[in-house]
Amino acid sequence: MSGKPRLTYLNGRGRMEPIRWLLAAAGVEFEEVYLETKEQYEKLIKDGFLLFQQVPLVEIDGMKMVQTRAIMSYIAGKYNLYGKDLKERALIDMYVEGISDLMQMILMFPFSPPDTKEKNLESIKERATNRYFPVFEKVLKQHGQDFLVGNKFSWADVQLMEAILAVEEKVPDVLSGFPQLQVFKTKMSNMPTIKKFLQPGSPRKPPPDAHYVETVLKVFKK
Repeated sequence: MSGKPRLTYLNGRGRMEPIRWLLAAAGVEFEEVYLETKEQYEKLIKDGFLLFQQVPLVEIDGMKMVQTRAIMSYIAGKYNLYGKDLKERALIDMYVEGISDLMQMILMFPFSPPDTKEKNLESIKERATNRYFPVFEKVLKQHGQDFLVGNKFSWADVQLMEAILAVEEKVPDVLSGFPQLQVFKTKMSNMPTIKKFLQPGSPRKPPPDAHYVETVLKVFKK
């Protein structure tokens, strides 16, 4: 067993992608196991690997961790991406939770029926431009620093960068009214660990396609 964290999920973004982002941003290499059949998934449950019968599963430091939020809190704390005190941690938590709400819409988008896709896309655009991105634009403008919390790179910055790129895939000009976020995106893109993760051939997954949707439905079907 190598010392690298081991990630078990499907070969696609889903709920594992923010975990991949966070590990990559921390400069941590990891291994991946991909679920392709319902049988593989059921075996994990039967063998007691999945506490709540759900993936993502991350094996790290002798633990078999499930629940995305718990996994990410642990990684952020371990790699010094979780603020210097309780107040900073609370801010990071607030920002992460807000971004997660937006990302949940993006996560579900590939599974929406064809006749609701346009409406759902409009909802993503509306929420990003009117509810979520204005918050981070304002935060960055008010304190005039490079990062969201404590002038130090944190989990919140990683999560925001992932969200910006995910929304841009669907709404390419979404940052047109957000100059601070444009600068933030450029700075983040040039951080060595993130720059590496954005290169072709990295563990970053492409946008979900029909095959990914099909695999998800096959593996998790009741």
